[in-house]
Amino acid sequence: MRTFPLSFVLFLIAALSGCGSTPVRDTAPADRPAAAAAHDNLNATLWMESAAEYEAAVRGAYTAAKRSLDTALATPSWHALPRGEAPLGFESLPPAIIVDADETFISNEPFQARVIRDAVKDFDYDRWLAWTNERKATALPGAVDFAQYVASRGVTIFYVTNRDYPAEYESTVANLRAQGFPVADDAGNVLLRGTPRAPSKEKGERRKLVAQTHRVLLLLGDNLGDFLDGINAGTQQRRNVMAPYAAWWGERWFMLPNPSYGSWESAVMKDCGERADTDPTGCKRDALRYD
Repeated sequence: MRTFPLSFVLFLIAALSGCGSTPVRDTAPADRPAAAAAHDNLNATLWMESAAEYEAAVRGAYTAAKRSLDTALATPSWHALPRGEAPLGFESLPPAIIVDADETFISNEPFQARVIRDAVKDFDYDRWLAWTNERKATALPGAVDFAQYVASRGVTIFYVTNRDYPAEYESTVANLRAQGFPVADDAGNVLLRGTPRAPSKEKGERRKLVAQTHRVLLLLGDNLGDFLDGINAGTQQRRNVMAPYAAWWGERWFMLPNPSYGSWESAVMKDCGERADTDPTGCKRDALRYD
């Protein structure tokens, strides 16, 4: 009788037992939309929600802004408005700063996380309005301390945000107050897009409104439109608009990081032309530089 090594016998048994088995497929959980795992905003939102590096960048911006505020208060000729927006005689006006709200002082990342979870690809205003009505946006790390320092120096904060007036006015004012930000009793320092006092969609008109009564020392935002009008263009045109103010970044103007959304993305789409409507991901890939 011929004998076989034990290892061969075990191999043969395993092979025969597997002949009738069904292969196991690696499938995503049924309750998770397939598109969620590949959502364009996944890494950006995760970084803003969880990365110590994001917190460090935000806190660093506020710390630098504090130093500039002190310098500005001691320099009567200092203002932070783009050319043509500061009126004659601004030197004698009381001091103020202008800040954006979303992703500059308050975080909406839970909203972005829900968009990813639900595999929503395009901006849905009804979903956004439902979120702002929850009044759950939380202060960015160090934002309240910075705002309170500004107020302690006798400087008024004007919140110039592109949330919509009047639909989001009450919820925005309540949200800012709940987080501890200084808001006037009449909320006159909260200026939403479409406010009757300055209804233009771009922020320049609202900055000029503030400049009528205050010397604007600093601008803070997370989008180029928080500092300059005329930025709804292609990528190179935006850089051209920004170029004359290169020395103001980190001195009079402070940009908070936001890779999650903004007009930078629509600028890439403008560069792409008509294809942006049918193949936005391909447009983004083609915009990458490889050397």
